[in-house]
Amino acid sequence: MADALGADGMTGRTGPEPEVRAAPEDRKGKAREIMTNHRMRDAGASSRMKGVRAAMPIGAYRWFRPAGASSVIDVRVVTALALIVLTGCSPSAAQPFTPIDLPADAGSRASSQQAVPTPKVETVQVAPGVRVVVEWPAAPGQDTTELIEVLRDYFAGVFKAVASKGRDTAYLDTVTDGASRDAVSWVQEFLDERRSVRGTVRLYALNVSSVTGPGAQLDACVDQSEMRLVYSSTGKAVPVQPDWTRKPFFQSVGIGRGDDGVRRIKLFRHAELPNDRAKGCLR
Repeated sequence: MADALGADGMTGRTGPEPEVRAAPEDRKGKAREIMTNHRMRDAGASSRMKGVRAAMPIGAYRWFRPAGASSVIDVRVVTALALIVLTGCSPSAAQPFTPIDLPADAGSRASSQQAVPTPKVETVQVAPGVRVVVEWPAAPGQDTTELIEVLRDYFAGVFKAVASKGRDTAYLDTVTDGASRDAVSWVQEFLDERRSVRGTVRLYALNVSSVTGPGAQLDACVDQSEMRLVYSSTGKAVPVQPDWTRKPFFQSVGIGRGDDGVRRIKLFRHAELPNDRAKGCLR
C-alpha cells in the first residue's frame, strides 16, 4: 500500500504538499519580473548542465506566460468540452459487428447455439412394443458415458431376453460375478411363469456417485410404470400387476472393467418406496 499510495499512505505523493506563496505586488513589479526572468534562465541553464530539469516556481506561472498564449487550464477546459461533445454524439450502446453477407440476427443465433448444453433423451427399441428410454445428463464425460451405456444395454438386454422367451442372451455380456447370477435368475422367473412385458422403462437421474480405481458406482432412477406384465402366449395384460409397474425405484450398480477392457456390472442394489433414496425418484 505504501508503494501504491505514497510514503504518506494517503495520496500518490511521496512527500508533503509544497507550500504555495504568491509573490507580492508592488511598484517595483516590473523590476521583479526582469530579475526573475534572469534567475529562471540561469536556473534552467544550470539544470541542463547537470541533466536535471528545472522546476518552475508555481507562483511564477502567471508572470511569465506570454500574452495571448493559452494556459494549461484553458487547454484542459477545451479538451473537456471536446470529450463532452464526443460523448453526446456517440451511440448509447455498442453495436455488434455483422458481416455484410450475413443477416442482422446471425450473431444472436450463433450465441444461442453456444448456450449451456441440455440433456438428451435416447429411445432404444428392444422388441415390438418394448422400449428403453434413457434421459441423459447434460454433457457427460467419456467415463460417465461408458457407464451409462452399460446400464442401458443391460436393461435393453434383459427385456429382450424376456420378449424373445429366452432365446436372446446378449444381456450376459453386460454382467459378471454376482450380477450375472441375479440377471439370469430374473429372466428365468419370467420364463418359468410364462410371462412377458410390454411398454416403456425409463432411466433418469443418472449419476456417478463414486469411483475407485477401475470401478465405479452408477446411481439411477428406474420408472417402469408405463410397462405391463403380460401373458407370453396371448400378449394380454395380467389382471393383477406387480408393484414394479406402479412406482419408480432407486437402482445402484457397481461397474468394473475386466481384463479384456470391457466394463460390466458386478453388483446390483436397489431401494423402493418409502426409502429416502427412492423418494428422490418421484417427479
